[in-house]
Amino acid sequence: MSSTRTLIRGGLMITAAEETHADVLIEDGRIAALAAHGSDAAGAWTADRIVDATGKYVIPGGVDGHTHMEMPFGGTFSSDTFETGTRAAAWGGTTTIVDFAVQSQGHSLRAGLDAWYAKADGKCAIDYGFHMIVSDVHDGTLKEMDSLVSEGVSSFKLFMAYPGVFYSDDGRILRAMQRASGNGGLIMMHAENGIAIDVLVEQALARGETDPRYHGEVRKVLLEAEATHRAIQLARVAGAPLYVVHVSAEEALAELAAARDKDLPVFGETCPQYLFLSTDNLAEPDFQGAKYVCSTPLRPKKHQEALWRGLRTNDLQVVSTDHCPFCFTGQKELGRGDFSRIPNGLPGVENRMDLLHQAVLDGHISRRRWIEIACASPARMFGLYPQKGTIAPGADADIVLYDPRAEQVISAETHHMNVDYSVYEGRRITGRVDTVFSRGKIVIDERRYTGRTGHGAFVPRSTCQYL
Repeated sequence: MSSTRTLIRGGLMITAAEETHADVLIEDGRIAALAAHGSDAAGAWTADRIVDATGKYVIPGGVDGHTHMEMPFGGTFSSDTFETGTRAAAWGGTTTIVDFAVQSQGHSLRAGLDAWYAKADGKCAIDYGFHMIVSDVHDGTLKEMDSLVSEGVSSFKLFMAYPGVFYSDDGRILRAMQRASGNGGLIMMHAENGIAIDVLVEQALARGETDPRYHGEVRKVLLEAEATHRAIQLARVAGAPLYVVHVSAEEALAELAAARDKDLPVFGETCPQYLFLSTDNLAEPDFQGAKYVCSTPLRPKKHQEALWRGLRTNDLQVVSTDHCPFCFTGQKELGRGDFSRIPNGLPGVENRMDLLHQAVLDGHISRRRWIEIACASPARMFGLYPQKGTIAPGADADIVLYDPRAEQVISAETHHMNVDYSVYEGRRITGRVDTVFSRGKIVIDERRYTGRTGHGAFVPRSTCQYL
């Protein structure tokens, strides 16, 4: 089979490390070479296809390290399949997701992982990897963690929340952390004191406080901070690295910052919903607040500036989506009359790159930091760099041509996620994905979908590259 060569020329290439007017040569799904635009080297290249990127940014495809496709929750499933969810991700300029395979209590990690392989295999439009949710820690599970790391599933999520479903007590968490410290795995933590939260939920419902806004009120900021602190101390005892997912509040961030000031291997992510939405949304009337129920919950607006500051100071390294959509009709509505029955999760895999570009325009972060928190850092955190997350010779040709001047209005009418509402409905933003390459194949061609189900491949990951 003869090789195919594509030349992207005339754009401003932005990576976490540099901004430069460079042409990019793609061959057989990988980046073959880079050269300054107009240079003799670039002028000498021949290609089967030339893509003009004049006036556009040429950026690495986004890496979303936290998604939940077809996730079981509260008697239902998140509404995006691997097919619909990865297609929507591509529309939003994300070319790799890392989704969470789930161990059910009483079953092995292997059984959970195999179930997720089966869900995703042959269905994805872009590349994917898996983390493993561990909900039943015992000797057998701990042994399995070693084999999963060697298989390229090198991160394990534990929950301090959701008693009776995913919850692990401190002893189980410590044992898993000790195992990770030996096998190179990264422990990811949902840090909320679920035992205390359940007491507050029961008390609120007994008082007749059933509206969605009470979801945010019972899941206290202090119970996120306390759990974050406890997770950090357990990780120190175990000698293990720790990655805290969906950090939503200033107090939890302060715990991470204090740990990082001690040079501890402690990392954190936040998500667009905590940067752009607030408890004002949870309080929307006529049960509309249910659309915004997720955990950790949305916080009062004053927390947003602290989170932006954390992203600027690198106390938070990553912005992922925690994409876990449930339709308002028939799914979120399960919690009418009892906020604790509203499925927890929001759609967002398609909006992350655009919202963060808007944050550049709003002065919160620089262009290079945009690429760092959305592409390079998640790739490094989860053992995918430099195959993913950058534009460099030898890397996969996962590239986005981004139009920084195009204007758009986010709406459920036009998005591609399989969910009947948008949490950013009506928001005007500047910047839009124009063309997307996944391993050199064009999956979005000037705002037309040209990808195919099954193009996306499972990517085995090495261990966290920050350690």
